[in-house]
Amino acid sequence: MSINISQADKPIFETASQRLVALRRAMSNAHVQGYLIPHGDEHQGEFIAPYAERLKWLTGFTGSAGIAIVLDDQAVIFVDGRYTLQVKDQVDGGLYEFAHLIDEPPGKWLEQNLSKDSKLGFDPHLHTPAGLTALASAVEKSGAELMPIAKNLIDEIWVDQPSHPAAPVSIYPETMAGRSSGEKRSQIAKVLKSEGMDAFLFSALDSIAWLFNIRGADVAYSPLSYAYALLFADGAALLFIKKNNISKKLSAHLSDEVTILPYQDVGEALQGLSSKVKVIGVDQTTASSWVVDLITQAKRLPKHSADPCTAQKACKHPVELEGVRQAHIRDGVALTRFLAWLALEGPKGRLSETDAAERLESFRAENSLFLGPSFPTIAGAGANGAVVHYHALPDTASIIKPDMLFLVDSGGQYLDGTTDVTRTVAIGVPTSEQKRRFTLVLKGHIALARARFVAGISGSQLDTLARMPLWEEGLDFDHGTGHGVGTYLGVHEGPQSISKRANNVALKPNMVISNEPGYYKSGEYGIRIENLVAVVEAKAPYGSERQLLEFETVTLAPIDLNLVDSNMLTTKEKAWLNTYHFKVRESLCSFLDLDTRSWLETVTRKVS
Repeated sequence: MSINISQADKPIFETASQRLVALRRAMSNAHVQGYLIPHGDEHQGEFIAPYAERLKWLTGFTGSAGIAIVLDDQAVIFVDGRYTLQVKDQVDGGLYEFAHLIDEPPGKWLEQNLSKDSKLGFDPHLHTPAGLTALASAVEKSGAELMPIAKNLIDEIWVDQPSHPAAPVSIYPETMAGRSSGEKRSQIAKVLKSEGMDAFLFSALDSIAWLFNIRGADVAYSPLSYAYALLFADGAALLFIKKNNISKKLSAHLSDEVTILPYQDVGEALQGLSSKVKVIGVDQTTASSWVVDLITQAKRLPKHSADPCTAQKACKHPVELEGVRQAHIRDGVALTRFLAWLALEGPKGRLSETDAAERLESFRAENSLFLGPSFPTIAGAGANGAVVHYHALPDTASIIKPDMLFLVDSGGQYLDGTTDVTRTVAIGVPTSEQKRRFTLVLKGHIALARARFVAGISGSQLDTLARMPLWEEGLDFDHGTGHGVGTYLGVHEGPQSISKRANNVALKPNMVISNEPGYYKSGEYGIRIENLVAVVEAKAPYGSERQLLEFETVTLAPIDLNLVDSNMLTTKEKAWLNTYHFKVRESLCSFLDLDTRSWLETVTRKVS
């Protein structure tokens, strides 16, 4: 006999232990012996709305990447190297094992721990086909079975779960986008036609925002709205979005070629498509298994293809690139004011990491085009700087004290560009080791910034330049050297990157990417120097036979010369540093008050 319990009568589970017990009860009711809880939402984005923070609710882990696996008698949480310290602070080790997402992947753990004939449940909205394929073989080897469950089991027990957001959608002006939505849709439609697709189903929120020249506020740190889109090979489109997001002005902006439908009607719309629409493209690395299943259920052929907006979006329109430059001038003014303030207040030993982060955001917020941070600020004093994605909390934030290094990685969302910049500064007098290792990082940063390379070269082929000075002394860093950045979109975007990991995507003119080598001494200090750079055409020397490219550094902020051992720099490296600091002064001084201008002129003095 079943008993219906109203939502109001359901218990609110307060502790991680209670929540784990409740999940296992829900697993039993669903007839599964295991369940996957990823950090993610239906659109596989980096930042997710509060309702989708299921991993955080269950375990207490607040990082941006991870997955938990709960079985009847054991549980494990996987995180990458950025969060190995954080997860142990936030998650009860008596309830969960800790595992490394890369070194001890979930598939390997499942193969060793999943019982024969058991069923491992998952929410098909939260997993891509590519991700499930990686798990399926491990589950099969253990003699178990993957079982999709339509209703998320965490949602079943999370009584006070936040509601799905539906913030208003705004029009992104063509004066900043450089192209109309109609032009973009026509361009992408040609790609679909050339690759034998009748339509493409988009689920990546940044692609949808770029394609339709819209922005939203459903997701923290990224100006995105929850939506799906179906673009046809003739340029017409269906946009699935919550109706209370839509204004009459927006409907007019989208034109008659775009039909707006309710967010939840994707499946129904696919079922009702013309019989002429036979092949529907879908990116199996960003679309959920649920989306792919919808295409199959509609008796259409899903063609697994890379999201065609990704490559187009990565190469900024000249109007966008100029906006990026202007956004970085404004951001450089705010960061320089912050660094000048920190130089005065830091040595007093009264500032906490959160005090510093809040002050930096307040400087940015004085600009009318600043719309919020592009990610949670990383403000790490001393040993906390060695935690790559450290996040200070008011109750536990460390005090910035003299004779320590302070690393601050931050960024802003401006209407005309997205910024991401890291500076490491000495509070007081640095040690000789700190200066040497900072200078090694700087040498790698300069080597990449000065690189000239022929068209067709990928970021992974340049990665060695940033690491070589560290490698020569038996040192390295465990994160990528560079990631793509959007234009008033995501602070991390592809397809381009610079890292040890193989990436065949060639760097092309007008791509924006970060240059951020680092060094981290666990328990003591961290060092990172990050600027954003744009790929631009270089002036070819006489006799050149191929297109030549180089980087234009767009970030504008002083690099702490107190941490530089000038004796370690070559003549060319000194010239780059002096030229960069001259550009910083020339770009920013007219926007600064006299005291800050004087400070900037001092800290960007010529290195000889």
